[in-house]
Amino acid sequence: MKSSPHRPSFFPCSFFVYIAALAIVPVSAIAQSPRPTITLDEFLNTTDIAGARISPDGTAAVIGTENPDWKASNYRHTLWLWTASDGLRPLTQSGSDEGAEWSPDGKWIAFLSDRPLAAEDDSDSKDADSGDSGGRRLRAGDSGDDETTRLWLIPISGGEAQPLYREKLDAHSFAWSADGKSIYVSVTKPLTDEQKEAQKEEWKDVVRWREQERGDLLLALPVAASLVSTSAQPMAHAAKDSSGKSNRKKSKKDKTGESENRLPASALTLAETKLEIADIAPSPDGKSIAFETGSINHRMENPADFEVFLVSSAPGGQARQLTHNDAMESGLRWSHDGQWVHFGVHAAEGSLEGKYRDIQGRHYRMNPVDGKIERLGAEFTGSLEDFDILPTGEIVALGIKGTEQQLYLISGQKATKLPGTAGWYAGISAPRSGGSLLVRFSSINNPGQVYLASDALHPDHLTALTHFNPIFGERAQPEWAPYSWKSSDGTSVEGVLIFPPGQKSARHLRMLTFIHGGPADADGNRFGADWYDWATLAASNGWLVFRPNYRGSTGYGDDFMLQIAPHLVSKPGEDILSGVDALVKDGYADPNRLAIGGYSYGGYMTNWLITETTRFKAAVTGAGAVEHAANWGNDDGTWDDAWYLNGRPWESPEMYQAEAALFRMNRVKTPTHIVQGSSDVRVSYLEGVTLERALQQLGVEHSFLVFPGEGHSLARNPWHGYIKLREELKWLDKYVSK
Repeated sequence: MKSSPHRPSFFPCSFFVYIAALAIVPVSAIAQSPRPTITLDEFLNTTDIAGARISPDGTAAVIGTENPDWKASNYRHTLWLWTASDGLRPLTQSGSDEGAEWSPDGKWIAFLSDRPLAAEDDSDSKDADSGDSGGRRLRAGDSGDDETTRLWLIPISGGEAQPLYREKLDAHSFAWSADGKSIYVSVTKPLTDEQKEAQKEEWKDVVRWREQERGDLLLALPVAASLVSTSAQPMAHAAKDSSGKSNRKKSKKDKTGESENRLPASALTLAETKLEIADIAPSPDGKSIAFETGSINHRMENPADFEVFLVSSAPGGQARQLTHNDAMESGLRWSHDGQWVHFGVHAAEGSLEGKYRDIQGRHYRMNPVDGKIERLGAEFTGSLEDFDILPTGEIVALGIKGTEQQLYLISGQKATKLPGTAGWYAGISAPRSGGSLLVRFSSINNPGQVYLASDALHPDHLTALTHFNPIFGERAQPEWAPYSWKSSDGTSVEGVLIFPPGQKSARHLRMLTFIHGGPADADGNRFGADWYDWATLAASNGWLVFRPNYRGSTGYGDDFMLQIAPHLVSKPGEDILSGVDALVKDGYADPNRLAIGGYSYGGYMTNWLITETTRFKAAVTGAGAVEHAANWGNDDGTWDDAWYLNGRPWESPEMYQAEAALFRMNRVKTPTHIVQGSSDVRVSYLEGVTLERALQQLGVEHSFLVFPGEGHSLARNPWHGYIKLREELKWLDKYVSK
């Protein structure tokens, strides 16, 4: 439902700062004095590994990172190259490069970037024709910028990155052909110059909701010819007259009315859809391409928007729809023999077993000829997430079970756990040949790094390729433990306790109940250090942090997950309050020094629980709804709302009201701090406004911070996340003494 936002993290933008940061404090120096606790500035100055892909032969890796540029007030996306001979070095430095993929021969890396061309300034780039209502596609949590995201290539042997085309076409997804001679890319179907001018003339800046939306084209771009074309002198941009219209001479039109250069000259159109093409998977024999569609406006209004299609790699074919279900397929991959198309359905994204419901992640394979689908790994009782296929044809998948995410070998209905280190594996990438596997791994006190397992079936033996964020190893670290209790109806529930450094044996601590988003997520033995996941920073500031995996969380079976419906907040609320009671009874928590907080669905629960009890002395809530009817209308994801509450608002009005905090606000006494992104379309900014007004009317102490231009994830400006976390910690300290 309210999926936890992508969590950006941070890292100094200079490579030389990175090198300096790797100088670890000598162990002897650390041992002579107690380690200091981490500061807010240090905590938010971490790097996030956004992606990593192993080379086809398994000897190199391209790694994407995200970090804040504090001076520019934005985030930088950088690609790094690791090789055994040279170690880790920056590959690109534009600050906007991501989504890297190796060519089949390992000589090139393709990636997406909104960096401007040589003859194009930023304002030119923002004029891109991306094709939705009002000239851009509205993504969940998007804030409104519209820059041209093109496909770029960079040679591994050295040299500058080069665009694969110069036209203002916003690339959504891409994949190399099996022979590496072409790249398949999805772009918004462009308008002709005449169509664009006519639209501006008739409608000015008026948004025609849905009517302006245009679907995608699937293009084949021959790599060699495209590089020759784009290596020529960059095109000059025509001056504009006082009306804003171009003075450039109109280009010659072809029979269809399309302008020359609207599509790259060498491009072949393979398919056209009314939807967005979100994932592309060419077959091993090069004859066909599987692709997955998605909502063109990025509002998840209809499961039928998310389906798998098959089209010939030769122009003139007709795309054939392979799936018809209430699920969101993802991660398309062909088996090496070309007999099957594998894909996953993540937790809370439906299933292929029937009508839409939020259950745990699944893995499937499909016969592309007859469309027959088989579920694999069905005996696994946790949640299967991302996967990859080894050169041997074996499937390795990530599986969440309890407080850990480990690697599993999928064979038929079985899922066999591979040997691993306690913690959280992520981001697996298999080569085309050899026996290695690239993974990311973290644990609560160990920042995520990229590792190479020389034997894919033994990911307990890892070689670190990155060493980001050494500061955490130099600071006093909190201790943690799993914690289990019985809910009010006798259901077993599990969570995580994170203790202040050196206080694992202490009792009667002040306690922050910190609720994860989702609700389809799970807190466990994984690292987090950003504006969203700050449990360890709270612990370092003297809080016992309680992270409950209430009903609706992943990793505990479908039945446990399904019990959240239709009692969207009341049933998880029982689990959480029962856990608080148990921790007080067991002597861990001081009943007079309790606080609560969360973001996204964690904000939903915080808003509800302060209407249930006055035991919490302070609350910090963000991007959480206080009612469900208006939020159903404003939310970019609607069908899960209806599933959670037994129907749409007019079909289940009693449930929409019974599970809404707004109609119980007269019970609230807890001082509450609220944050919201002004451009949030996952949980409307107006939900925060409604909560603030209710507290103001009731005379309850509160504070309300609005972050301009931010969506559901505070991903635009690192200072917004910094100020959020700074003020939340101050608010908690103000009302709950250390």
